[in-house]
Amino acid sequence: MVRAAILPAVGSPLEIRDIELPEPGPGQVRVRLAAAGVCHSDLSLSNGTMRVPVPAVLGHEGAGTVVSVGEGVTHVAPGDGVVLNWAPSCGTCHHCGIGEVWLCASALSGAASVYARTASAARWGSPRPEAGGGTDLHPGLNVAAFAEETVVAANCVLPVPEGIPLTDAALLGCAVLTGYGAVHHSARVRAGESVAVFGVGGVGLAVLQSARIAGAGQIVAVDMSPAKEELARAAGATDFVIASETTAKEVRKLTGAAQGVDVAVECVGRALTIRAAWDSTRRGGRTTVVGIGGKDQQVTFNALEIFHFGRTLSGCVYGNSDPERDLPVLADHIRAGRLDLSSMVTEQIGLDGIPAAFDNMLAGKGGRALVVF
Repeated sequence: MVRAAILPAVGSPLEIRDIELPEPGPGQVRVRLAAAGVCHSDLSLSNGTMRVPVPAVLGHEGAGTVVSVGEGVTHVAPGDGVVLNWAPSCGTCHHCGIGEVWLCASALSGAASVYARTASAARWGSPRPEAGGGTDLHPGLNVAAFAEETVVAANCVLPVPEGIPLTDAALLGCAVLTGYGAVHHSARVRAGESVAVFGVGGVGLAVLQSARIAGAGQIVAVDMSPAKEELARAAGATDFVIASETTAKEVRKLTGAAQGVDVAVECVGRALTIRAAWDSTRRGGRTTVVGIGGKDQQVTFNALEIFHFGRTLSGCVYGNSDPERDLPVLADHIRAGRLDLSSMVTEQIGLDGIPAAFDNMLAGKGGRALVVF
C-alpha cells in the first residue's frame, strides 16, 4: 500500500489516498520515488488543457530507487537509482527512425500502462462517471510520479548518472532536459548571441542556465513577477524585464540598436507571450516556443511580416532531447558546477502540498516545487 495524489476527474481537487500497486510484470519496473517535481504540465492535465484518462495519478518528473523488476529487465536492478522518462521512444516508428525520438508516435500511447487499485474499492468502484466509473487508476504521462512508489515500463527508467543526488536527478526528467534541449537542440544558441527567456519557472530557469552554458552574451529574463529577478540573475540573466503590454519594446531597447535578441525562448504557452517573444526577436532571429498552451490560444501573424522579418518560429517538444544521449552531458555539467539543479527548487513539499504549488504556478510565484518523499 502506498500513498498517492489522485486526480478523480478533470478540474477536481487532488485527493491523497492509499493505493495498491501490482508487482511488476514482464518488461516492468517498480520504483520507490525519492522526489518529484511539480511541472506546469501536471497543472495542464488537471485542469483539462491537456487530456488524461481519469481517475489518474499525475506527476511525470521524478527519480527514485528500483524496488523490483519484472522478467526481461536487464538494464536496471533493485537498488539502482533511476530517472523517470515520461516520453520513452519505441525505436521503430518513422520519427525514431530519422532520429527525432522526442516525436515518437508511441511515446504517450501507454508505454507504461500500469493500473493500480485503491485501498478502498467501494470508494473507487462507485459508478460515478466523473470518477472514471471504476477502480482502475491511470498513470498520468506514463509514470505517475505523484506517489510514494510507481510501476512503469522498463523503457520509462534511465540510470541516474554517477554522483547526482536523487532529489536533484528528479529535475532531469523534464525541466532540465526541456530547458537544456530548447537552447542546445531547438534554438541552437551560439556563443555571444543574445537570448530572451519568457517565463522564469522551472523550465525557464533551466533555459537561463543552459543559455549561460552555451556562452550567450546578453541574457534577458522576462516574467510578470518582480520577485523572480533574483532567481533569474542567479541562473544567468544579465537583464530582467517585468512583463507588460510593452515587453517586446523593452527587450529590444536592451539590445544593440534596439534590433531585438538573436533568440527568444517562450516558456509560458500563452498567445500574448508567444507574440511578445516573436516581436522581441531581431530580423533573421529564432523564436522557440516551449510552453504548452490550450487550443484557444490563437497566435496570428500577417504574411508581410513573415517575409519582412525573416524570423524562424519553431515548436519544441521535451527540448527536442534524447534522454539517453543528453543525460550524460547534463551530468558532466552538474559535476563541473556549471549546472546547479538545487537552485531551481524554491520549495520542498509533501504530496499534500501539490495543490498549493499549482496555485503558486497560476500566480506566477516561485521556481520549481519539489515533492520530497
